[in-house]
Amino acid sequence: MARFSSSGLLALAVAATLFAGVWCAPKVTFTVEKGSDPKKIVLQVKYDKEGDSMAEVELKQKGSNEWLAMSKCKDTGAWKYESPEPLKCPLNIRFQSEKGMRNVFDDVIPENYKIGSTYSPQEY
Repeated sequence: MARFSSSGLLALAVAATLFAGVWCAPKVTFTVEKGSDPKKIVLQVKYDKEGDSMAEVELKQKGSNEWLAMSKCKDTGAWKYESPEPLKCPLNIRFQSEKGMRNVFDDVIPENYKIGSTYSPQEY
């Protein structure tokens, strides 16, 4: 019969927990809403995690190292960002949920995005 050390069992339990967390990660989608134009992006963020919601959403433009805070529209719940210059896509999106879930999605909003289109991160 095989014997496992307590540290080996602990490592196995941690690995199983991490795998389960990745496997069961909530799905996130981003829909480009009306009102978006070359200098403004309006996103409806669908976060499939019951009892949790978005607390912060930020974007980063192509070629930039700066994360820019998006503001939440009180009437629709969408997130928007207005730029003085045309946005440089693809856009990376970073968020934090009310319960502390954090994630970064690279190049999720493509250069040729369309109003009404929904985009999912590559890892799904």
